[in-house]
Amino acid sequence: MSIRDALRLPAGPVDLKSIETDAAPGYDGKKADGEAALAAMGPELADLQERLFAEGRTGGTRNILLVLQGMDTSGKGGTLRHTVGLVDPQGVRITSFKAPTEEERSHDFLWRIERALPGPGILGVFDRSHYEDVLIGRVRSLAPPEEIERRYGAINDFERRLADSGTTVVKCMLHISAEEQKQRLLARLDDPSKYWKFNPGDIDERALWGEYRAAYDLALEKTNTEIAPWYVIPADKKWYRNLAVGTLLLDTLRDLDPQWPPADFDVDVERARLLDETPVE
Repeated sequence: MSIRDALRLPAGPVDLKSIETDAAPGYDGKKADGEAALAAMGPELADLQERLFAEGRTGGTRNILLVLQGMDTSGKGGTLRHTVGLVDPQGVRITSFKAPTEEERSHDFLWRIERALPGPGILGVFDRSHYEDVLIGRVRSLAPPEEIERRYGAINDFERRLADSGTTVVKCMLHISAEEQKQRLLARLDDPSKYWKFNPGDIDERALWGEYRAAYDLALEKTNTEIAPWYVIPADKKWYRNLAVGTLLLDTLRDLDPQWPPADFDVDVERARLLDETPVE
């Protein structure tokens, strides 16, 4: 079974407790093998992404939206560095969603998401996303229960519209264990160069681990569609997490199969003009 097939969440009820966080589904290599495999896919990944970017600059409408969700320390930033970092940054747009501003709260929850969507040819990345509004929104009771329920359907409608307009949505839930999160938080406290990454509020959120997991179970179940399926990626092994997301991006680009745009001018005429040109000193 391929990595993509192994990670794709099946339809039906979701129980994250039953999904391992330190496994490597679809891959039987070791850490060094996985790191080498990710590096080896870099040239093809960059080539295909540049083709998609060129397509978008010449009238194409297709793009990719990579959605990264996960508990704190699950590795959203690390994933970006090691996977999206393999492609040309001019064709990438990364948006990190924090707590909504007063202006954003005055609109529907999808308003700020719509404003951050990638343009034609762009690989867009959401570090957290509209799913926060049915995750922390549910756990912290930031909206009435009936509004939270409405949002699941609104998300499915929204992602269907994206697909209809040429966006391929790749949704990755980085699945980390509570013990691994604890170790990563301790590592930040043990290293002065990582103090800036530490947020005391993360410890408060750990007290709600069970509630967050239940909110994820429900969100994944209700928004796991054929158009925009979820991939649950074991994230305790950082190298596998990176390899998995890189593989999903590469598979998506291969499916899109972008081609270099043809010239909209006469190549031979332009070559002849250039060869006959005498620069003015």
